Amino acid sequence: MRSILTVPRLLVAAAVFCSFIVVGLFVAKFFRILPSIGIIGLVLTAIGYAFLHGRGEEASKDWRPYVALSCVFLIHAAAGIHTEQANMSEYTRDVVLQSPFLLLPLAFWLLPGLPTQYLRILWQLFIGCVVVAALVATGNYLLHPAEINEMYLHSKIMPTEPDHIRFSLMVTLATAAALVLFAFDKTLAKTNRQLLLFAVVLLALFQHLLAVRSGLVTFYAIGLIMIGWLVVRARQFRQAAILAAVLLVLPVISYASFPTFRNKFANTQDDLSKVSNTAAANDYSLVARVYSYKVAAKVVEANPWFGVSKADMETELAVHYRQDYPSIRAESYIMPHNQFIYLAVAFGLLGVLLFTLCFYYPLLWTWPRFAPLIVIQYAIVSLSFLVEYTLETQIGLTYSLLFILLALNGTSNGEEKAGSWRPS
Repeated sequence: MRSILTVPRLLVAAAVFCSFIVVGLFVAKFFRILPSIGIIGLVLTAIGYAFLHGRGEEASKDWRPYVALSCVFLIHAAAGIHTEQANMSEYTRDVVLQSPFLLLPLAFWLLPGLPTQYLRILWQLFIGCVVVAALVATGNYLLHPAEINEMYLHSKIMPTEPDHIRFSLMVTLATAAALVLFAFDKTLAKTNRQLLLFAVVLLALFQHLLAVRSGLVTFYAIGLIMIGWLVVRARQFRQAAILAAVLLVLPVISYASFPTFRNKFANTQDDLSKVSNTAAANDYSLVARVYSYKVAAKVVEANPWFGVSKADMETELAVHYRQDYPSIRAESYIMPHNQFIYLAVAFGLLGVLLFTLCFYYPLLWTWPRFAPLIVIQYAIVSLSFLVEYTLETQIGLTYSLLFILLALNGTSNGEEKAGSWRPS
């Protein structure tokens, strides 16, 4: 068996299963099981590698960042202790949903560093998928401009695959990853470098055409981080000035050129003006979020240390909605759109503290090594946490975790000589 499942073949298999997960993020609506096939295949490949070939030098790989991420799964699993019996099926669904936090870190810990070529291909595959999805969404917009422009005045967004919130985060990551590969991967062919620049320009414009608030905030935040790095660490003041000028001009051009961007701006202003009107939560997304935070605060106040368990959240929140805000209809009750507040309701303040320590440990572990993709992905995901419960959907969780682990894998030496740049 060892002669058949050689190390090179197993590494190819690992890269292929990672590609299944990447592509699965974009086709889950049509082929829902593809990301799961990728995750299961990757885990079996990693176990096969460890069993047949031992872990060799990988036995000395630091296990702590991987165990830390796996502990997020344990937080969810432990909630079953105080989940109401009537909601145990919901608890089981959550354990299954959160299983990538157990499986993916295990797989990446068992596996050696993937060859740089494979990592490069996986990142380029992701960038390519985002570009194709953006072109499809743009094509649909060009076929129905009046209808879609009107949607933006009513807190709706053009159709995308995956959903517009998660997709806008992917657009930011793909744009930044393309810039990072262009800047640091000197082995790329000229054609590939030109394609990466094309992707950067296309996706930067598309992010403003899409006009999702989460995507725009992460886009400009990553731009500011890059400017800071260029000034403080690289001392490349000219490039920093050019990037700053682009970030200043882009919103002006977008406001003048994209009706979706203008309409989203107008809709946001209108949304904010209705916050004091409780009944507006029935029709305005930002207002609904504000009241979801207020209701969540009541639940946390009543259950500060251990929360109410994720499976019981909906019932507990509904009680406070009916009691404190009777003018909000039941169909307008929403979960708090903030990952930390969401976890505070589900697992209490102790759960939030444990989650924060575990989830962010890999970021601290990489310091002070130069790992731009890890920093970028953590920044994007962290900003999304402030306005979404990103890790409570299959696509959001898989997207967030996979690219943290891929970048973390890039910090391993793989088969290359020390000193060569790897996507990390």
